[in-house]
Amino acid sequence: MGGEKLTEYERQRIDNIKRNEEMLAALKIHSQLSQLSALTKRPRAKSKSYQASPEKKHKSKSPTVLRRSLRTQGIPPDSSTASGLKDDFDDRIASPNKNLQPIAKKSPREPIPISMRDAYSGDFDISNQKLIETIKGFSHKINDESMDKNSVLGDWIEKRKASGAVNLESLRLEPDNIARVVPGRILNVRFFPTNNVRMVAVGNKFGNISFWNVDASQEDGDGIYLYHPHSGPVSGILMDPFSVSKMFTSCYDGFIRVMDIEKEMFDLAYLSEHSIFSISQRPHDMKSIYYGEGSGELGIWDLRAGKSSASWKLHQERINTIDFTYENCNIMATSSTDGSACIWDLRKVSAHKPKSLQTAFHKRAVHSAYFSPSGRFLATTSVDNNVGLLSGANYEETSMISHYNHTNRWISSFRGIWGWDDSYIYIGNMQRGVDVISVADKKLDFTLRSEHMTAIPCRFDAHHEVVGMLAGATSGGQVYIWTAS
Repeated sequence: MGGEKLTEYERQRIDNIKRNEEMLAALKIHSQLSQLSALTKRPRAKSKSYQASPEKKHKSKSPTVLRRSLRTQGIPPDSSTASGLKDDFDDRIASPNKNLQPIAKKSPREPIPISMRDAYSGDFDISNQKLIETIKGFSHKINDESMDKNSVLGDWIEKRKASGAVNLESLRLEPDNIARVVPGRILNVRFFPTNNVRMVAVGNKFGNISFWNVDASQEDGDGIYLYHPHSGPVSGILMDPFSVSKMFTSCYDGFIRVMDIEKEMFDLAYLSEHSIFSISQRPHDMKSIYYGEGSGELGIWDLRAGKSSASWKLHQERINTIDFTYENCNIMATSSTDGSACIWDLRKVSAHKPKSLQTAFHKRAVHSAYFSPSGRFLATTSVDNNVGLLSGANYEETSMISHYNHTNRWISSFRGIWGWDDSYIYIGNMQRGVDVISVADKKLDFTLRSEHMTAIPCRFDAHHEVVGMLAGATSGGQVYIWTAS
């Protein structure tokens, strides 16, 4: 090194080091740090004002009790009143942010398939196998029924859809129809498309998927089966009405997984470099998945080809929901955080400048836009405290119905859904009830209340085959199921 010639950069670097050392020496920084370190190591003398007198040396018999709210203790406010997962549930599989090893043998962050056994959160595989057998039974029954009908898939699905008016006063919430099924906030809840057994699937903000068999026998325990196939909030759940052996879930981590009961796997269907905020499928078309990713992008994933078949920039911000009419599968609705809900004709969407058929504008983010069962109406939900209603031959008429929808970071945003006909929109309220909005009167018509409902229901699903069966989910991990008496 002595014979090598220094470059200009190296000479400047050496000069700077010398200059800094001289400056530190002049300021006596090192000596002051040594003195400070020595002071911090000295034993501290007890202050006289805090020395106990001889007669007060005994310990108090009554320990000091610190009052802490349920929220500061990490306990949901509704967890103590429901069956299902307990308050001392092991959250190692609940939150990927905790400094604990997940129980799943393979990390959900890895872009690889995960076996249901590895993703299962229980101590034994018996319950996992019980769920697999139960869902296989659903699938075989549906396949037998479809063959007996000797009809095309679309007609068969149409005949299975429940429709009709419901007597709102007849809806009841029984204590046995309440359970805490996941730790933390529920973002999605879906009924299994079968009417012989009541079962729901939910996804929470920690990446958990949980199944609750409401009609489970005593031998099956509480009928709750918890899995951890994702590493972030679960943004969507898709149920195939023809084959319940497959269920698609999307996540903020950019993954779309398919739970394949026959393979007993959470397979990887699609991986994006952006967060996925919503997924949907067109009626009669179970071979493609429509997904909202990133800042307003909508993509179509071809499950058969294993590749994207189209992608459009439809909104300026994230797409929260995607929905289709049953009568015309080319008509699609999207809701966005950019404050708009749009209706599109997929046959006329341009790749460069997509133009919507109709647009409903809200003053703040729109968290849902769903078509009514007949497709004649579109209901939107926004945090601007309005529920929008689009109607008319071309959805050209827009009405805004006042409803307090503003939420906070402790609960999920409200999303209004349709029931079993075009009469009512069901949406939660801050008073732990379910508001029912009349389409005919364009106002709040009724509120479902129960002494058993101890938390705010935010996300809902109406059973597609049973009129009057409504599931509501909370931010404390509970599911409530209303039924018609």
